[in-house]
Amino acid sequence: MDLWSKKVPGIITQVLLILISSHWATTGEICHSPLVSNLLPSSFRSSSHLSGSHGPGFAKLNRREGAGGWSPLSSDGYQWLEVDLGERTHITAVATQGRYGSSDWLTAYLLMFSDTGHNWRQYRQEDSIDAFPGNTNADSVVQHKLQHPVIARYVRLIPLDWNPNGRIGLRLETYGCHYNSDVVSFDGRSSLLFRLSPRPRQMALESISLKFKTLWNSGILLHAEGHSEHSLTLELEKGKLLLLLRKGRRSSPDAQHLVSLGSLLDDQHWHDVTVEHHSTHLNLTVDKNTLWVQIPPRFTHWDHDQMSVGADRALGSWRSVGSHRNFKGCLENLVYNGVNLVDLAKQEDQRVTVKGNVTFSCSEPVFVAMTFTSPESFLCLPGVTEPSSTGASVGLQFRTWNKAGLLLTFDLPKHGGTVWLYLSRARLHLQIHKSGRAPLELSAGSALNDGQWHSVELMSRRGHLTVTVDGDEGASAHASPSFPVTTGSQLFFGGCPPEDSSPECLNPFRVFQGCMRLLAVDDQLVDLIMVQQRMMGNYSHLQIDMCGIIDRCSLSHCEHGGSCSQSWSTFHCNCSTTGYSGATCHSSIYEQSCEAYKHKGNTSGYYYIDVDGSGPIRPQLIYCDMTEDKTWMVIQHNNTELTRVQPSPGRNQHSAHFEYSSEEEQLAAIITQSEHCEQELTYHCRKSRLLNTPDGPPLSWWVGGPGGGQVQTHWAGAPPGSQRCACGLQESCVDPKHHCNCDADRTEWANDSGLLTHKETLPVRSLVLGDVHRPGSESAYKVGHLRCHGDKNVWNAAFFDKETSYLHFPTFHGELSADISFLFKTTSSSGVFLENLGIKDFIRIELSSSTEVLFSFDVGNGPLEVRVEAGSPLNDDRWHRIRAERNVKEASLRLDELPAATQEAPADGHIHLQLNSQLFIGGTASRQKGFRGCIRSLQLNGVTLDLEERAKITPGVQAGCPGHCSSYGSLCQNQGRCVERPDSFSCNCSPSAYTGAFCDREVSASFKPGTSISYTFEEPNRSSSALPDTTLRAENISLSFRTSQSPALLLYVGSHRREYLALLLNKHDKLEVRYRLDSTKDAEVLRSKVRNLANGQLHAVTISRLADAVSVQIDQNAREDFNVTSDVEFNAIRSLVLGRVHNSGDLDPELSRIASLGFTGCLSAVLFNSVSPLKAALLHQDTSPVIVTGPLVQSICGSTSANPYAAETTHHLSVWISGNRSAFGECRQE
Repeated sequence: MDLWSKKVPGIITQVLLILISSHWATTGEICHSPLVSNLLPSSFRSSSHLSGSHGPGFAKLNRREGAGGWSPLSSDGYQWLEVDLGERTHITAVATQGRYGSSDWLTAYLLMFSDTGHNWRQYRQEDSIDAFPGNTNADSVVQHKLQHPVIARYVRLIPLDWNPNGRIGLRLETYGCHYNSDVVSFDGRSSLLFRLSPRPRQMALESISLKFKTLWNSGILLHAEGHSEHSLTLELEKGKLLLLLRKGRRSSPDAQHLVSLGSLLDDQHWHDVTVEHHSTHLNLTVDKNTLWVQIPPRFTHWDHDQMSVGADRALGSWRSVGSHRNFKGCLENLVYNGVNLVDLAKQEDQRVTVKGNVTFSCSEPVFVAMTFTSPESFLCLPGVTEPSSTGASVGLQFRTWNKAGLLLTFDLPKHGGTVWLYLSRARLHLQIHKSGRAPLELSAGSALNDGQWHSVELMSRRGHLTVTVDGDEGASAHASPSFPVTTGSQLFFGGCPPEDSSPECLNPFRVFQGCMRLLAVDDQLVDLIMVQQRMMGNYSHLQIDMCGIIDRCSLSHCEHGGSCSQSWSTFHCNCSTTGYSGATCHSSIYEQSCEAYKHKGNTSGYYYIDVDGSGPIRPQLIYCDMTEDKTWMVIQHNNTELTRVQPSPGRNQHSAHFEYSSEEEQLAAIITQSEHCEQELTYHCRKSRLLNTPDGPPLSWWVGGPGGGQVQTHWAGAPPGSQRCACGLQESCVDPKHHCNCDADRTEWANDSGLLTHKETLPVRSLVLGDVHRPGSESAYKVGHLRCHGDKNVWNAAFFDKETSYLHFPTFHGELSADISFLFKTTSSSGVFLENLGIKDFIRIELSSSTEVLFSFDVGNGPLEVRVEAGSPLNDDRWHRIRAERNVKEASLRLDELPAATQEAPADGHIHLQLNSQLFIGGTASRQKGFRGCIRSLQLNGVTLDLEERAKITPGVQAGCPGHCSSYGSLCQNQGRCVERPDSFSCNCSPSAYTGAFCDREVSASFKPGTSISYTFEEPNRSSSALPDTTLRAENISLSFRTSQSPALLLYVGSHRREYLALLLNKHDKLEVRYRLDSTKDAEVLRSKVRNLANGQLHAVTISRLADAVSVQIDQNAREDFNVTSDVEFNAIRSLVLGRVHNSGDLDPELSRIASLGFTGCLSAVLFNSVSPLKAALLHQDTSPVIVTGPLVQSICGSTSANPYAAETTHHLSVWISGNRSAFGECRQE
């Protein structure tokens, strides 16, 4: 009979006990029996009592015997009342009263628990709240249900505060129920071996659960193996629990999978561990914290048939892998797949083998620790009465997170000097100062602030001084002082008393905050219980018989991979490599879209995009193409070239797969939040059909869409499912019988090209071409980058036209971290932007005055406020940005680009923000102090609220909010004009010589001697002899150039009346402006004094004429003023020429010769009044009156972008065709 059939009754019993125990632990109605009322007086102890009638035995709830309760001899912070429940018990609640008929009651207290009456553990409601509120009078009962039930035998209550008009007075009760357990104890050399039967196949879940307690920070709890060499190990290492899955005996990374959870688990308190194995993952739980672990496929199958508990044994062997790794401590309720293995061992089941001294009770050594909690903490002990002439020794163990702190100081006898033993930079240091001698200094150890127990011993024997850290396995330092080192009359640990009360103690270092234990002076252990009872020494701000260290980084509040470090009282997050900021690395430092970067004035380039802000998706580098019209997010992939398909023997199809630079989650988010996405899809073909065959099914297809994508049978330009190309939709295919050009199956080259624009089918993930193997088949394909524009989040806005209007949304959930960002504009001086209420908690952001924004909230510690004062009014009807964040460490508020204001959270206070009402936007639940104006791009924890959709169905609120140019018009540069759009703005660059999203990108070109650009202003009317009436009395000319040529013509403007304007460099490398405004006279030459302009450097020129007054500005030189005398009107202007002038008949011989040379160099940002001939030639040649001859290459004369992200690129524009090119130019082949 196997274990499963033989132990069914036992299994049922154990499962019922576990279920009942769990039910009792979670339902107060069942597990809520009084535990104290029937106890004998001997079960009560206290620090002291005022009299016999005030003894601890009278401290039962609602009893009036004696003096009606317990009162200590002194009412101070060192008193306590303790109750022995007789056995380990489920404790679910505690209740208190004051002393009957008196003015004595507690107003606040701490609650402590223990199994042994030593090594107390403080109860925390939220892992941070220490104190319980007490009573307000002597007779009313105040009961607190414990958020997490406790299993303990001893309960200790420590008064923190009491009625100021009375004394400490207390009656109490605890509530709970009986607790059952099976315990086994291991001594570090003992272990248990269980032979397991395979689990039933119908069991979908495998589980291991246990409790353990230990004083040692390392050791193997259990190790399970099977015939397939899959193994599982639970092991303590430096106080953390490790779960190791292994395949075989190899230790390579591929053969094992390791996770860890928990910290400080060597505190001699019980810790719960559960491992639940599902098909593809497991849940590891330590105490109340669960880690979800994805299992690699090679570890998913478990067939454990043997489990070693307390040691790691090789399969089928009694040999322990290493006794130093054995567990030393106690285990309780070890259950494997529903079977209580400890119970099997107690019954001496034949499948259990015992090695060594295994006992079925928990024998615990008593190590009394003490906690130095504050900067005022110290312990003073008397030294030896008769110091030894041969030396002395002092030893202790400590654990701390602080890098610095005094461990011990004492004076050498007879004013002989002072000894300090202290931590600095996480190393142990010894200093001895003796008058008349050089200081003696020693140091040893490193990284001693890791929270582990470290031993320290200072020993002086026969002129030899030694400081040792962590015994034989640690480090030591030695010296041979010329004077004896012995302890004086007093030893001070951790710090010093106030100077006025103990002048003999001097501490030039930081005080120690942490735990100490095993203090020994001259090899004699110090009895700290006697110290606690004030029978020896003196102390202040110490918690004796407990170590209150907390690992604030174990379950780190640092988000997005921020690294956590800590001191005794707080933690710090290092966010430097995460891409996030704030006290907990919560808020992204990057924008969520290219549109948001453009909104800040950035131009085209690569940017880190964080599509969900503070959400889990990581930021990634994406190219933003910011044009005058749209802002594109360009998601690149591994093959955007035109790729020729070559037939391969034995292959009937050709397939291509596309890997994108963005991760899957980010791709999906970008597509979702964009108004429009597109992807180019091109197929060039000759005797290579695309979609249709005589039988109907497509020969080729592509896969696109979210996740793995779906098969798509339409081509670019056609709707999904149509099995057509664009020409089939437009009825323009080369063969009307087919729906694609390539399906005509002709020997001439054809193509089917276009854009895929249905977002649900994007991106293209793979492409399969099916007609590429026939003789004579040739084809090529191209899949462009995914391009998306129109961020639906950035411009999502609502206008609140009344103070009583508001929008409401579901409750905001930001219990531990909450970030809120939005933009607003208003003409009102105050109003609430946002409010969400709970029973007591709340969160609110408001415009408190025309120059101040207020962020207020309450998480149970009382209202906190963060304010930012603006230097100018905020009700100026311009957009302003607010970013607020609240986390467990601090709250912050930032307005526009002003420095953030912060407010630290109370130490060890409530941390959970608990809201339950609707979220109000633009108003409050009371409909008072509402906001009038616009709110835009409202995001809570990275999620955008759709204000526009909600506004469409809400009276008093309008969707959208126009009027962006008042805020962003200044972004349009170089004479560009801001243009309002319903949901954004753009810059019109038509009157500017620049282009780009903000008219900030220069339009430049490289010229060769034969290059010429001729811009025609107005042709003569052929039906009339009249000349066009284009007469100028003023010109404004600006351009930049770079050249090494002189003389050189930069710009020429001619007229139908043989008048002209010429801008040139003369042979002396100086600028000349030549005006001939009277055709009967010679040109007037205006010469600048600025030298060396043909030096290959970029120079900027501005020329302005108004009537006869002409000014010339070159670079940063002083303006030069001239006058023309012949005439003031430039009549019938005909054309403007850059580069070589082909028709130079109107010019004088010298200028004609210079004009025939052409120009070699670079011209940029050429503007003649409102005409930009370079823009016309390079960007709008088809629609502009411009003629280009010779080679013209667009380039960058001198970058004008200050954007650090912008990638410099050179675009080539060929305006002439040289020879015949192939159907696809240059393409790669596959």
